[in-house]
Amino acid sequence: MNYTARHRRNQWEQIYQVFCFVFFFIHEIYGQLQYSILEEMKRGSVIGNVVNDLNLNVGDLANRKFQLISKAKIKYLNVNMDNGDLFVAERIDRETLCGIKLNCFINLEAVIENPLNFYTITIEIKDVNDNSPVFSKKHFEIEISELTSPGGRFALGNAQDPDLGTNSIQSYTLSNNGNFGLGEKITTDGIKYPEIVLEKSLDREIQSFYELLLTALDGGNPQKSSTAAIKIIVLDVNDNLPMFTQDIYRIQLHENAVIGSLVIQLNATDEDEGSNAQITYSFSHISDDSRQLFSIDSLNGDIKVLRDLDYETSDTYEMTVEAKDGGGHVTHCKVSIQVMDVNDNAPEISITSLSSSIPEDSPPGTVIALLNVHDLDSRVNSDVVCHISDTLAFQLIPSSSSYYKLVTAASMDRERNPSYNVTIQCMDSGSPPLSTNKTFQLNISDVNDNAPVFEKINYILYIGENNQPGTSIHHVHATDLDWDENGKITYSILNSNVEDIPVSSYISINSISGVIYAQRSFDYEQLQEFQFQMMAKDSGSSPLSSNVTVRICIIDKNDNAPKILYPSADTEGSALFEFIPHSAEKGYLVTKVIAVDADSGHNAWLFYHLLQVPDASLFVIGQYTGEIKIGRDLQDTDTLRQKLVVLVKDNGVPSLSCTVSVHVVVAEYFQQVVPEIKRQPSMSDTSSNATLYLIVSIAFISILFIATVLITIILKCKKTNSPSAYGAYSRNVYPQFTLGCPSEISDTSLPFPFSYDVCVTLDSKQNEIAYLKPVQNVPTENLIDTGDALTTNDDSQTNVPNGNISQQAQPNGEWRFSQAQRPGPSGAQPAEEAGVWPNNQFETERLQAMILASANEAAEGTSGLGGGTGTMGLSARYGPQFTLQHVPDYRQNVYIPGSTLTPTNAGGKRDGKGGGNKKKSGKKDKK
Repeated sequence: MNYTARHRRNQWEQIYQVFCFVFFFIHEIYGQLQYSILEEMKRGSVIGNVVNDLNLNVGDLANRKFQLISKAKIKYLNVNMDNGDLFVAERIDRETLCGIKLNCFINLEAVIENPLNFYTITIEIKDVNDNSPVFSKKHFEIEISELTSPGGRFALGNAQDPDLGTNSIQSYTLSNNGNFGLGEKITTDGIKYPEIVLEKSLDREIQSFYELLLTALDGGNPQKSSTAAIKIIVLDVNDNLPMFTQDIYRIQLHENAVIGSLVIQLNATDEDEGSNAQITYSFSHISDDSRQLFSIDSLNGDIKVLRDLDYETSDTYEMTVEAKDGGGHVTHCKVSIQVMDVNDNAPEISITSLSSSIPEDSPPGTVIALLNVHDLDSRVNSDVVCHISDTLAFQLIPSSSSYYKLVTAASMDRERNPSYNVTIQCMDSGSPPLSTNKTFQLNISDVNDNAPVFEKINYILYIGENNQPGTSIHHVHATDLDWDENGKITYSILNSNVEDIPVSSYISINSISGVIYAQRSFDYEQLQEFQFQMMAKDSGSSPLSSNVTVRICIIDKNDNAPKILYPSADTEGSALFEFIPHSAEKGYLVTKVIAVDADSGHNAWLFYHLLQVPDASLFVIGQYTGEIKIGRDLQDTDTLRQKLVVLVKDNGVPSLSCTVSVHVVVAEYFQQVVPEIKRQPSMSDTSSNATLYLIVSIAFISILFIATVLITIILKCKKTNSPSAYGAYSRNVYPQFTLGCPSEISDTSLPFPFSYDVCVTLDSKQNEIAYLKPVQNVPTENLIDTGDALTTNDDSQTNVPNGNISQQAQPNGEWRFSQAQRPGPSGAQPAEEAGVWPNNQFETERLQAMILASANEAAEGTSGLGGGTGTMGLSARYGPQFTLQHVPDYRQNVYIPGSTLTPTNAGGKRDGKGGGNKKKSGKKDKK
């Protein structure tokens, strides 16, 4: 019997070895590793070299982040990262690790990245004879009735050896005696129980008890053993043993069994009666762990749960129960408790590789983390499914049965989401299902992918003229959505020129704050506006920039006084005269004072006032037009010569002004009033030193006069050679009233190519002299056609004695301007001067002066003031031979106050009001 069981076990061991070989061969095909070691190896013992077995390089272990992962709570094995040796890290006890299991394995997982690979390493733990047999009791007592016949068998408690195979218990021996022998009982599961065999009948009267020594031997090398003392007490009459219904009781118990719940109720029977039939139950052999978890009632045989069970700690418990009757007979049965798993463990998530931050330009599919998911439960309770909650930016990709890769599913944008709280939820398939959440933060690092952006598309800045150099003009600000250095902005001005002058000489900018400063004091009359390009650049490794156009407009201030264009201030000392015929009536236009102001807008609005007038009722002046008219009809008692002082004042704050004197003579022609003009007031001052004072005064005046003449000649020569007197003025002297740059305003005024100085005075011979001097040469190629040349009398082409100058007809009534065509001052037209005012007074007045001068030249060329004796000293150029073909035709915008010339073909026609010369628009022409 013993030989057959041993032969059968050897056959199973051979089959197991073949199975292990085949399994190992299959794993090798698929790239898996399997090692076989003995338990109780010393720490540091080398099992094998992982680098060689996996065809890797030693450098790959560190560079590719090699990791060895074990599901066991104790890390028994480890890998030397320097040479790749797999060595023993902790003491391995097969009995502690696998208990009574026939095969014992340690499963490891090796993970290596770049590229990501997984390997399974299986370590088989082979048994060594490190445990001696242990009896459940050190002392056994057996009571044998003396009536027992030889051959009676009495079971003893067997010894336990955690080792396997030949290292486990192989045999029992009994000390020598004359009455008892040793027998064995083998159960269906192959366990040997020693038995005492009665070889001779007992006689209690000869010997009431026997003491024997039972030895249990294993098959290891060296062999180990254990002993137990047996005391045999000889009794009378008890020839029936208790009996269990079966040798082995197999029970399945859920791990969530309530404490105190019944596991099984054992029931052994004994055919004896009385005390010999009273059975008590006890554990004859039970492990310490099982003894802490289960209890047995000695009277009724109930086995109950003492503490909470845990399938993950141990799934099988075995114990031997002994039933003993009142006569001392015992019997044994085996109770095997199989713990059934329930879903009481949530999945465990461990992050084996994690990137705390990634750049925002990472492409989709970038690996962020490698996750390992494990559930301690078994079968369906350990099936785990993981997913990402509440975000579409990431994707969880399973890479093996328990590993997941967390990758990006879309492009990242730090400016939109600088960080993500990624929550991974894993749920098992148990009932009810359990889940675990793992949350970690992923930061998105910045990349310089945003250029600076200005607050405005372009800037229009305003600064008043005459500013202090260094004045702050404006704070330009740009924003950059990037972070840190990528978002730091510096400002600069791109190189450009303003009228061939670098813009940096006009303005500067603080490169950090963006504040623009004026480098010089601006003059509106010299520069109205300029523009330049500004750049904002960040400080990224590949810097990005953007440009913006900045336009700076100079705001005018009232820093220029009005300037008189007509009458010219240069002829003030030469007694310029305006003639009024005796037939002039009220409203007759005597002359027009023309003034300009270099300022703009309201500062250039001009107002005309008579500051000094002999008779306030005789002359009136238009407050806004500067036209001097007769306020009443002339009387014979009126003085032939009048001196008027006109004040021209602008609208600025404070207001600036200038004055000019106008000499008016009432006569039909110039020679008529020569004696009156030559009549000078006499000085009647007398004193005791009058003669001395007179000599000194004459000498001083002579010197002063000579110096004045020299200076005047020099200035006149310089003026003749210089450009147009007012050529430096811009076409856009006066912007509109709304704040804006001059380039934003269209004044539609005519250009002014030239100007004239007109003067009527007395020469050194006290004869009348009229001259017209052009400031610059006037081209004649593009002059207006003279088909409508002025009509003159024949007498005007010959020398005419004084007093016989032919009078010319007044302008006809059809030659008039509309209100919108009338020249006048800039600014708003008052109600009494209805009509549209030009936008630019300066251009308008310059045009009027030019027209006046040209008209005077044309008029004088056809009047009795021509060359010869009766021309008052005019040169032959302006004599009778001078016609309108030599000058531009300005008849359409010319009015000659005080002249009898009719600048049309309809000579001699009047408007029906005698000397009046009004146009349909109410605006007067000028001379």
